[in-house]
Amino acid sequence: MDNKRNTAAEFAEVKATCRNIFEKKLKDYGTSWRIMRPSSLTDQIYIKARRIRSLEEKGIENASVNEGIEPEFIGIVNYCVIALIQLELGPGEPLSTEKALELYDRQLDCATRLMANKNHDYDEAWRLMRVSSFTDIILQKLLRTKEIEDHNGKTLISEGIDANYMDMINYALFALIKLRF
Repeated sequence: MDNKRNTAAEFAEVKATCRNIFEKKLKDYGTSWRIMRPSSLTDQIYIKARRIRSLEEKGIENASVNEGIEPEFIGIVNYCVIALIQLELGPGEPLSTEKALELYDRQLDCATRLMANKNHDYDEAWRLMRVSSFTDIILQKLLRTKEIEDHNGKTLISEGIDANYMDMINYALFALIKLRF
C-alpha cells in the first residue's frame, strides 16, 4: 500500500476519533461553546498547545494532570473546528446536535481537503517531521491568529484567520497520526 493511501486511511481514523469526542461532549455540554467569540477560542487553543509543549519539554511522566498529549491535539482539532463555525455564524444561540454535527463535518472536511491538496504538492514531507515541530508550528499559527485578531481580522498580504485555523487542524491531525501509527 502506498503512503498516499495510508495517509487517507490514517486521516480518516484520527478524524473519526476527534468527531467521536466532539459528539460525546455535545451530549454532555450541548453547544455551550456558541457563546464564545473566535478570539476566546484562539486563547483556548493556545492553552492546549502550551500544555503540549510543556509536556514535551518536561516529559509526560512529570505531568501534574494524568493525561498525555494526544487528548490535547484532539482538543486543538475540535476547538479549531468550533472556531471556524463561530467565524461563519458568529456567537449566538445554541444549535441542535444534528446541526452542530453537520457544521462540524463540513468544516473538518474542508480543512482536510486543503491538507490533501497541500500534501500532494509537498509530497508527504510532514512524515519526516517531529511531533514537537507540529506543536511549534501550531503555536506560531496561534500567535499569527492573535495578531490578525488584534487587527480586527485585516491583513495586507497574509491569509486570514480561517486559513490559520485550518492549518492548525491539519498539523494537529498530522501529530495524532505520528503518535498513533
